[in-house]
Amino acid sequence: MGKLVIDGGERISGEICVQGAKNAVLPILAATVMADGISVIQNCPKLRDVDKTTLVLERLGSKVVRDGNTVTVDTRDMYDCEICEDLMREMRSSIIFLGAIISRCKKAVVSMPGGCPIGLRPIDLHLKALRQMGVEIREEHGYIKCYASKLTGGNIHLDFPSVGATENIMLAAVCADGTTTISNAAREPEIVDLGNFLNKMGARVSGVGTSVITIEGVKKLQSVEYTIMPDRIVAATYLAASAITGGEICLTKVNPQDMGAMLHVLSEMGVRLRCEKDRITQLAPKRLKSIHTVRTMPYPGFPTDIQSPFMSLAAMAKGTSVFIENIFENRFQHVDELTRMGADIKVEGRSAVVRGVNSLEGANVVARELRGGAALVVAALAASGTTVITGTEFIDRGYENIEKYLSDCGAKIRRG
Repeated sequence: MGKLVIDGGERISGEICVQGAKNAVLPILAATVMADGISVIQNCPKLRDVDKTTLVLERLGSKVVRDGNTVTVDTRDMYDCEICEDLMREMRSSIIFLGAIISRCKKAVVSMPGGCPIGLRPIDLHLKALRQMGVEIREEHGYIKCYASKLTGGNIHLDFPSVGATENIMLAAVCADGTTTISNAAREPEIVDLGNFLNKMGARVSGVGTSVITIEGVKKLQSVEYTIMPDRIVAATYLAASAITGGEICLTKVNPQDMGAMLHVLSEMGVRLRCEKDRITQLAPKRLKSIHTVRTMPYPGFPTDIQSPFMSLAAMAKGTSVFIENIFENRFQHVDELTRMGADIKVEGRSAVVRGVNSLEGANVVARELRGGAALVVAALAASGTTVITGTEFIDRGYENIEKYLSDCGAKIRRG
């Protein structure tokens, strides 16, 4: 098992070019199976989740070639419609292939998904919507078996604005007969990126970024070249890494418009921000101020994915902060590890009360999921002494070469 070794106390200052977005590239790679041709995906980050997604594509019969941050997918010889159990267990987001495979093959077989253990992420919304579109679904021995003689558009209302369900419906609907309307759709920027990709392929998708998405079915899609949007969660994590150390950092190839809630909280904590079209410059104070209350919400609210790294900021801020987790019921797994480093955090249900301390101390800690691992990295950068973080396979699911980006900005961080 890999580990990160961090000697804390160094100011994180410099410039970082933000990687492509994990949560955008995965559904876009899945969407390539719907075009019988060669698609070229640029700004594709080097992540464990991307590697697993390309492996799914290869198991389906596609040819995948990576050259730097460009991934080429040739789906002309795709022959399979089943995703094996081992891949589904490793990466919950592989469920996004369901809509795409059904769209192309009119059948699909997948096992129940796995992924980070951050709580229940039921796929009943996905399956309910697909049934409305004419898909026959059987759940047998841990597998989901889907069949459809044809896909038919309709009016689909989501009980919760699920990102994954919205994406799966979009993928299934682009080549369905008639028009599909998704109400209470997810509004995340990654949904917009998927919609832009599909439209470039020849789909007719409108309303992305709003709560009502309309998809007019087309006969076929064409393969295209496309550039993935920047990762707003990674961008906010590097802002947090610099802020907790009193540093000054500039992020390039980033979209500040996608990060409103996160930037607002950073501003409340006392950092000075300058936002341009594709650049964010941040200057942090010697000590951050506490946040009154942070509630995780669907976009455009505060993202659950950045809750844990920002809790590390609050752990060393002046005053008391409250975090309320409204998305996942088990997303405080980082708290025990932060407490080992000297943080003062009390959890009750879905609420965490964080009383800022003057300093944290290095310790041996374990990353138990992706964003909690990022929180430990952020805390370790400001802690006195050395922190050893195991469970780096979780961090590598969403952060490309995190030690290089941070060391280039002054961190003393290395792989163990």
